[in-house]
Amino acid sequence: MPTIIKASDAADFLALVPALAGYRPRQSLALVLFRGNRTAGVMRYDLPEPDAVEAMASTTIGLACKVDRIDGVAIVVYTDAPLRDDSSAPIVWHELVAALEKRAHLCGLRVVEALCVADDAWGSYEEGEARPIAEVHEREVGLPLPVPSGDQGAGAFLPEVDLAEKERIARALLTIDDVAEALLAAPPNVEVADVPSLARLDPRALAATQALDDLPELLEDALLWDPDDLEAFSGAALLWCLRRPALRDVALQQWAGDIHAGELALFAQLRWEAGQDYPEELGARFCGAGPRPDPARLHRARDLVRRIAAASPRAARPGPLAAAAWLSWALGGSTHAGWYAEQALEIDPAHGLSQIVLSMCAASHLPEWAFARE
Repeated sequence: MPTIIKASDAADFLALVPALAGYRPRQSLALVLFRGNRTAGVMRYDLPEPDAVEAMASTTIGLACKVDRIDGVAIVVYTDAPLRDDSSAPIVWHELVAALEKRAHLCGLRVVEALCVADDAWGSYEEGEARPIAEVHEREVGLPLPVPSGDQGAGAFLPEVDLAEKERIARALLTIDDVAEALLAAPPNVEVADVPSLARLDPRALAATQALDDLPELLEDALLWDPDDLEAFSGAALLWCLRRPALRDVALQQWAGDIHAGELALFAQLRWEAGQDYPEELGARFCGAGPRPDPARLHRARDLVRRIAAASPRAARPGPLAAAAWLSWALGGSTHAGWYAEQALEIDPAHGLSQIVLSMCAASHLPEWAFARE
């Protein structure tokens, strides 16, 4: 059952925004969406360049209009600058707020509030009075919701992994590569025991490689693994997949759906490699079309691939980083998605999925399911 909190004034409302967003917006435009008198989410954007104010107003209000049954927005600007350039000047970013209000009215959206939280004070664009920041912080103390301390970048990270775990994953990955190479060189339908080069390899690598024969089952089991207690050969087997775009894409399709979706994606990939067309609906899924994924599955998958990325050899890291980027984007976290994609591109500037995710973030392109609210 949702928690209902009534904001009696603008300071109360500003105290609520970080709790609603899950972070403290910084150098940001926050649009708080309304259905009637109730909030329905927060959309955050980096503050624009001065010559991009009109374009940003058009884009952001247009995206707000796509959310189901939204009839109002509150505009909140967060800036590290002072509230005014001087005592006689209007509140900073007033041109942006004016453009947003104009676009909202044209789209039939009411503007509930238009506020600024600056470095030295906060204020309403309508009233123009500077108020002390302490007023907002005092209201936060009494909220029944946890108020986050970090900004929008908090949570984009790779976990700490010790050198021993990295070494285990690296060795396991090399051994799995050796097993895969030996299997590819072996005659068809030969028994593993009859391949001398395989008999000398670690049986755990053989088991991990054989698990790849049923990829959807492996991917589904992986969601139950504890990322903080990752078995080296299991983690290396998944890393082996994430390094290969075709198998990585199967993983993302399955984690965004279910094991049946993974089976369909794997079948489609095999057909495509045989020269047939790749189904349009599967390609569209990567761009955010289709039913909304289960957020819990996406979070579990992201926790797992982040751990694998942190434990991977540097050269193998772009695959799991790109997976973390796409999963973050699918969860509506473009800031986090961009961070993971940038980390991957620092290692491999030509990495395809990372380039795609970064371009979607730069264009403020969100998945369709981000606009569907219960």
